[in-house]
This record gives sequence, C-alpha cells and structure tokens, in this order.
Amino acid sequence: MLDLIKREIADGGYYQQNFANDGQRFVAWYLRRILLRDPIAARDDITDGTNDKQIDAVIVDDDERRVIVVQGKFIDAGTVDSEPLREVLGAWMRLQDLPSLQKDCNDRLKSKLEAVRRALDDEYRVDFELLTTGVLTDAAMADLKEFSDKLEESDDFAAGLHLVDTEVLGTRLAEAEALELPSLDHTLVVDPANTLITKLGSAQTILTVLPLKDCLRLPGITDGRLFRKNVRQSLGSNNKVNRALKATIMNGDRVREFFFYHNGITALCDSVSVSDDKVHLKIKGLSVVNGCQSLSTIFSASERVRSPEAVDARILFRLYEIPDRALGDRISINTNSQTAVKPRDLRSNDKVMVGLKRAYEMLYPDGYFITKRGEVRPADRDAAKTVDAAVLAKMLMAWHCQRPSVSYNEKRLFDEHYKTLFRTGYDPKSIAALLTWLNAIDETWASLSLNDVLKAGKTYVKFHLLFAVSAIIAQVNKQPTLVVNPSATAKAAERANEILPLAATCVENALQSALQQAQLSNKVFSPQNWLKTVGAVQGETLVAGTIAGMLNSFPNGKTLLDAMTVPVASFAPRWSAE
Repeated sequence: MLDLIKREIADGGYYQQNFANDGQRFVAWYLRRILLRDPIAARDDITDGTNDKQIDAVIVDDDERRVIVVQGKFIDAGTVDSEPLREVLGAWMRLQDLPSLQKDCNDRLKSKLEAVRRALDDEYRVDFELLTTGVLTDAAMADLKEFSDKLEESDDFAAGLHLVDTEVLGTRLAEAEALELPSLDHTLVVDPANTLITKLGSAQTILTVLPLKDCLRLPGITDGRLFRKNVRQSLGSNNKVNRALKATIMNGDRVREFFFYHNGITALCDSVSVSDDKVHLKIKGLSVVNGCQSLSTIFSASERVRSPEAVDARILFRLYEIPDRALGDRISINTNSQTAVKPRDLRSNDKVMVGLKRAYEMLYPDGYFITKRGEVRPADRDAAKTVDAAVLAKMLMAWHCQRPSVSYNEKRLFDEHYKTLFRTGYDPKSIAALLTWLNAIDETWASLSLNDVLKAGKTYVKFHLLFAVSAIIAQVNKQPTLVVNPSATAKAAERANEILPLAATCVENALQSALQQAQLSNKVFSPQNWLKTVGAVQGETLVAGTIAGMLNSFPNGKTLLDAMTVPVASFAPRWSAE
C-alpha cells in the first residue's frame, strides 16, 4: 500500500502541482482515491500548513450531515508513537472554542471553521480520522482507546476517533474502486440446542444464539472488511444508538439482558458447511449486512464483553447462504431499514407523494418517480426522466420557494417544509421541466465559469443555478416578485447551454460581492455558509436583474429574450418557506 501511494503521488501531476509536500499529497490522495472527492473539492479541503493547528483537512458533508477532520502522518514503514494522537486530541479541544481557534489559524482553516460552526449548529456528527502508513506502538494503541473513549463519552462535544492505517486504507481503497476483497472465512462454534438450521427457498438459513464474547473472534471488524456488503459502515461510538448499546454493555445488570434489547446480527456467506455434531459452522465468504454498528460497539467495549459480568450476555445471529450477489444486495438494503429513519422515509407512502408518483408515471410511462431511499430505477425506464423525491424537494425549494439556501437540508425539506413543497395536483409537466434544467446543469457543469470554491460545492451550488434561471426568466418578463411555472420554460430549456452561463454569472458575481464586503469588514468568509443564507439569494437576484436589463445588447440577446418570454398567466407568488 505504501509503495502504491508513493507511486501515485509521484506520478500524478495533480498532487505535485497543487500540494507543497508529501504530507499534504498523502492526505489529498486519501481524499481523492478513497473519499472520492473531486480534484477541486480535495484541494479546497486541505488546511495543512503554517498554523493549521494539527488539522490537515476538513470536510463538511451536507448529504451525510457529517464533519470529517483529518490528521495525516505519511511515513515510511515503521512505528508511530502517541504524538499524532495527542495532536488529534488537541484539535478536538480547540474545536470546542471556535472563536479562539479562528484567531490563530491559517486562512484556509478559518474559512472551513465557519462551515464547521454552521454544521455543529445543525447537529452534524463529527469524526476525527488519523491517517498513517505506519504501525502504532502498543502504547499508542492504548492511548487510541483512551482518547477514543474520551471523545465519544464527552457530554459537551462528542466525536468519533478512527485510525486509518495501511490495512484500513487497503480495504477502503478496494471498496472505492468497487473491487472484490479477499474472502473472509471463519469457523463458528455454536450450541446445537440454541441453533436452528433450515432451508428457505434455495437459501440455507441458520439462526443461532451466540455469546457476546464470540463476536470478538469474527474477522474483519477493525478494518471494515466484515461489513463490505453493508449499506453503511460504522458511524462511530458517538452515534446515539451506538452510545445506548455501549451503555447497556457497560451496565452491570443490563448486560445480561442484551439479547432482549437488540435485533441481532444478519450475515451472508457464499457457503456454509455444518459438522456432523452441529457444533461447527465452516463459513466461506462471510459478510455482515446488518449489525455493523453493534459489532463495532461490542469490539470497542471488548474488555467489558470478556468480563465475568458479561458471561451470560447473548446475541441473535442470522446466517444466510446467499451466493447470488443481487439478492445479497437487496437483503443488505432491507435489513438496514430500522436504523436512522429519516423524515423522508416517513413520507414515502404519504398519499400526496403517492399521488404525485402516479400522475408523473401516467404522463411519462417511460419515466420513474422514486419515493423511497434505496429504490432502484427499473431497467426499462429512462434515466433522464427518473426523478428522486429528495431531489424534487430540493428543486421545488429552489424554484417555487426561491430559497436554494435551504435546498441542502433534506431533513427540513421533508419535515417542516413538506406540506409547502409537496402539493396535491402539482403538474407533472413542471416536475419534468425542473428535471430537464437540473440534467442540463449536470451536463454543462464542467464548462460553467465558476471559481473553485463554487465548483467544490456542486451538491448545493447547482440548486442556486436552478434558482438563478428562474430569477432571470422572471426579470426578463418584468415579474421580479413572482415565480414562473416550470412547465412554461420548455422553450427556454432548449437553449439551456446559453442560459446556464448567465445563471452561473449570477452566482459567481454575488459570491464575489459578498467576499469583498466581508474583507472590507475584516470578517471571515465561508462560501459554504454563504450559500446557506438569504443573502446569497438576494445577491443572485440583483445580478439576475442586471443581466436581464443587458440581454438586448448581447449578440444572441434577442433570441434568448424570445425563448424566455412567457405569458403573464404562467407566473404565481412564491411559496413561503419561512
């Protein structure tokens, strides 16, 4: 792994041209190759340098509602002492006092901390990751456990601490590249009196009750290989559910009742053979698809699990012999539905949502309306006409509510704003029109004149572009306080490649204006935070009015004006999102 990393950062012009030293290049390699950040976003994430305060990179992931703080130690094969861990602990302590940290840190980190502040206000979880190509000493491993417990158990600022060493890097890289990992084989010892072995369809099915301490013998927990087919990896012990699990394990009396409080573990395998005495299960290709959080938590409390008080603690273990990968994937998705039920999940069968789906698919038989997380478009439906309810909510907020600044927050969209956004009888032609514009934004993204900080935030910037399109059309038709019906913009959408650069100018110029104002006021400016404010909307609206007034003088201006002219009856007041 070390040789691979060295070779890739040495041969890749991106790493050599954009980062000053191998330490930065190593962290950038991790961001690009494993976290799959695009080149612009990865460069924006790096905060390493003078006055970095032991924080080498920061990612604020709005989709996962997560802040990742990275500390990297790129060394030749060798041992690593506790010093990097102390640096992570120092970063954790400093993050609890953001104003003080911002006074002394470098400019890149100052900007990131503004985004972190907003994320913490929105209750994002925080994970610290220590990247290293070395091996931690025994003393450092002991400190890792101590520091991890300290971060996770803090009432004021709980966070996860994860070691990403060479073994974990290899596993995560294979996952990122969608490669098959080496098969995990394991022999499980079970009590025949507490084991059911049967066959359901073509799948051999085994249900057994395991001592909790036997879970510690399962391979692939520390590096994540055991969970490679799980729809989500460990969320860290500071996750609310995981903290409750750990509290049960640590409780003197309740640990014996663990079986009754827990749904159990679901695992798949390629094959399993049962010994004649039904005591040994020889498993090939083992993978846990439900129970990642639980096993990670059990492992983090290993000493307690091995203690005499926990000798009677048990857990239900389901094992399915499923060589069919497609069926295994479906099992993984469906058995994870009990964790982190989101507002969107609760709305998936709402009568308004079902009605919108029915109307859309009736008008567009080759289209598809996805209402549930994890739902997959049928192969006979057009990808360009497939709309996800979550994406539709973001488009409706940006267009009809004129608040792209809120589009990033899926939780709010399906909670407090749900009845505003999802309306009975909403025109499926308008859904299709919004989707057409969003697809056009994706297609032209690379050619749009946006600076790097905007390019790095595509997941929410594209909804500002969608809003800017609606604002320009409203200004062209001299209806600045109203919103055009998306279905009335079909003619304009035919010239999306000419209109979207104008929308990009709205966002870019508004950003530059806000940046200048912040500099004049000697304030820290965070583009990511600015995009979440009404000030961004106001700035973009102002530029849209200027562009509309100047269009007639553009070489293709008259053509664009004609394309964007729509009947007055196609305008309506914006939907309130306040």
